[in-house]
Amino acid sequence: MSDPKGFQKYQRAVLSARSVAERLQDYKEIYQPTAPDMIKNQSARCMDCGVPFCHSGCPLGNLIPDFNDAVYREDWQEAFQILSETNNFPEFTGRICPAPCEASCVLGINNQPVTIENIEKQIIEHAFAQGWVMANNYRVESGKHIAVIGSGPAGLAAAAQLHKAGHRVTVYERNEKAGGLLRYGIPDFKLEKWVVDRRIKVMEESGITFVCNADVGHNMDIKEIEAKHDAIVLCGGSTIPRDLNIEGREAVGVHFAMDFLEKSNKYIDAGMETLPDIFVQGKNVIVIGGGDTGADCVGTSNRQGAASVTQIELLSKPGTSRTDKDPWPLWPMTLRTSSSHEEGCQREWSIQTKRFIKNETGQLTGLEIVEIAWAFDTEKERYDFTEVAGSQRIIPCEIVFIAAGFLHPQKEGIIDQLGIELDNRGNVATQNYQTNLPHVFAAGDMRRGQSLVVWAISEGREAARAIDKYLMGVSKLEGKVVSDLVM
Repeated sequence: MSDPKGFQKYQRAVLSARSVAERLQDYKEIYQPTAPDMIKNQSARCMDCGVPFCHSGCPLGNLIPDFNDAVYREDWQEAFQILSETNNFPEFTGRICPAPCEASCVLGINNQPVTIENIEKQIIEHAFAQGWVMANNYRVESGKHIAVIGSGPAGLAAAAQLHKAGHRVTVYERNEKAGGLLRYGIPDFKLEKWVVDRRIKVMEESGITFVCNADVGHNMDIKEIEAKHDAIVLCGGSTIPRDLNIEGREAVGVHFAMDFLEKSNKYIDAGMETLPDIFVQGKNVIVIGGGDTGADCVGTSNRQGAASVTQIELLSKPGTSRTDKDPWPLWPMTLRTSSSHEEGCQREWSIQTKRFIKNETGQLTGLEIVEIAWAFDTEKERYDFTEVAGSQRIIPCEIVFIAAGFLHPQKEGIIDQLGIELDNRGNVATQNYQTNLPHVFAAGDMRRGQSLVVWAISEGREAARAIDKYLMGVSKLEGKVVSDLVM
């Protein structure tokens, strides 16, 4: 144990962010460097619990008390080795994970939890700075070739683990560069793309092959890939967005959130010389949906110079503390205010969208909404809402982003051409990550539905283990039984 009284000596301290005025002028990460003493003190807050619930809170099963102790002892190399046993990409999770491990921290019962996410980030950044993150040529080759379709977090994790098992791996990505959601869906102010490039470079140097501009099932024949590989793992994500099929949906200025974020990320990656197709400078923006994707639209809109940004949510406003429905160590359904909201945003809850209003040229001019009241319906045995009489109004706007989540993966292409079976939600149906075709596996959002990056990494690792066992009869890759406590 690092310091038996550390949790009593030190209070939780989080990363300091650059001022709002400064960070709105660029797309770089908002957080400032952290002093080494601060990280050591924060690691000292870990109590080395008899039952470390943070293990089960983390989808990856990270050995959190162990690397906290190593950080406290300033043995950063040991901390890196411990963290790398369970997490292929701490530089991603240390930046963009909502940290379900912290929600399960025992210290969080009557105090603020340990800053696990930030400690994780500091470990991996120290490891990169010291040159400990190196290309791994495991030499022992199985003679098996595996195709990974999709280079998001699930695909990258599957590729890394399959390479570790001694297989030859080729990753196919339909975009110009590898990274999937990490590159095209998450704004740079949360995850700068040099972080993604750095990891891709290490993987390429290790011997993993990346083929970009490869939209398998469209400009590349899936049957040819099937013939050249011993197994395939589908990691294409949940890419079909939930739409709002209401009056005026065709108005010019109504966009899906991910279209906006992808165009903005490509604009930044290209040097910001030519404005993207969706640019909101001087416009009044409304974001429909209160989740992380919606918050990313808020932050991006503010950086593009929107005149105003309003985010609306169908559900009622969450409370500020746990209730008897989400006690520790479950994920707390509490109000979360992101850095994007702090930069400027009007937030409204219990709002239903009625129709998009457009002018004679088809341009969006406003959004008609109505306030709703939620109550438990005893007959239906679930919560339902009714409209609040007299609350209907119009919010003027020129741009609306629909950030209402994702339904399922794209069926046209690979899924249809291979005859992959789907579950009742439209996701790829699997048994132990294996589809109805024995040599085809699936992982990440494509299999489990829209979820977290940390879950995608976990899925990729577990799918790799299943593939390795399918090909070799047994697998030495690390596996993890995930608790029901996690999100």
